[in-house]
Amino acid sequence: MMWKEKYKIGVEHIDKQHEELFRRVSEFTKVIRSEEDWDARVDKVKETMIFMKDYVIDHFNEEEIYQEQINYPDIETHREAHAKFREGINNYVKIFEEEGFTEEKIQEFGGKLMAWLIMHVGNMDQKIGEYVRSKGGKV
Repeated sequence: MMWKEKYKIGVEHIDKQHEELFRRVSEFTKVIRSEEDWDARVDKVKETMIFMKDYVIDHFNEEEIYQEQINYPDIETHREAHAKFREGINNYVKIFEEEGFTEEKIQEFGGKLMAWLIMHVGNMDQKIGEYVRSKGGKV
């Protein structure tokens, strides 16, 4: 899962954050699909969950503040998508705490992260860039 230039929305600090998200999720998926020992894989899951809980909150907050500043018309839909993702992360935290780490749940979590990141950055966030460009890049 690689960052692609086509994912850029044209807002430098958001694009850098997106690149970091892609890098981290890519690193994560490599480890969980590898033949590394179980403890190393579980450690990577824990590390990724901590990162996602913290970084995504910061990123979402910054992205939403930016949308407010530019009067982005679809901000509420975007906020809802962010809230669902945060809820999803928290659900996996709870699952792992209550049920432990299983191969099935680790792979499921990895798949959800990849799918969400591609769909959100590659589709929903692109609309922010389109809006900015429709305003001449100066909003």
